[in-house]
Amino acid sequence: MPTILRIGPFRFFFFAGDRDEPMHVHVERDKALAKYWLSPVRMHHSTGFSRAELAKVEALVMEHREKFSEAWNDYFSD
Repeated sequence: MPTILRIGPFRFFFFAGDRDEPMHVHVERDKALAKYWLSPVRMHHSTGFSRAELAKVEALVMEHREKFSEAWNDYFSD
């Protein structure tokens, strides 16, 4: 479960078994968890985040989308 980035209370990561899914990133804070597709950026699901937090998380995903995509490609390249 590689961590790609930490910003404040948020940890952005993906699971090693995510290879067969479209490119995405998970984000967690405490017990809250969300998953965002990266192309285009859109939330797939979330639990435990407030609407305000989700807006902030989505903005962070958009801001760091290139970094997340590069990390995904580096990790899953054969």
